[in-house]
Amino acid sequence: MSSDLYGERIKELAGAGSHRLHDADASARLDNPLCGDTIVVDVMMADGKVAEVGHGVKGCLLCKAAAAIASHQAPGMDHAAATRMLEQVSALLKSRAGPEFPDLAVFVPVRPHKSRHDCVLLPFKALVKAIPAA
Repeated sequence: MSSDLYGERIKELAGAGSHRLHDADASARLDNPLCGDTIVVDVMMADGKVAEVGHGVKGCLLCKAAAAIASHQAPGMDHAAATRMLEQVSALLKSRAGPEFPDLAVFVPVRPHKSRHDCVLLPFKALVKAIPAA
């Protein structure tokens, strides 16, 4: 695999750590059976939007980095906004589409590695699942 796949920014994001919210309003757990990644996303909501997010990841650097970005971007989002972010990540991985969220550009080197797309998408899918739909 390309050394760019695990570039310095990916490593930095993955090393940022994670924390769970013990008083979360909602949580979602997703597993990737192909690679063994597991994530739990916790959200605290206020007025239909994410007020705080926490996560726990057992997985690869890509999954951990994606969880860090999803957690950083999530405050202030409702279910629809989180869904748009997931769609942006998916489009970024599949094509030359530019991301609406600039932090997502870190995943451009993952494009040619289709088997790793789910590692990146898992945290964003868990976030969407955790946020109650209006």
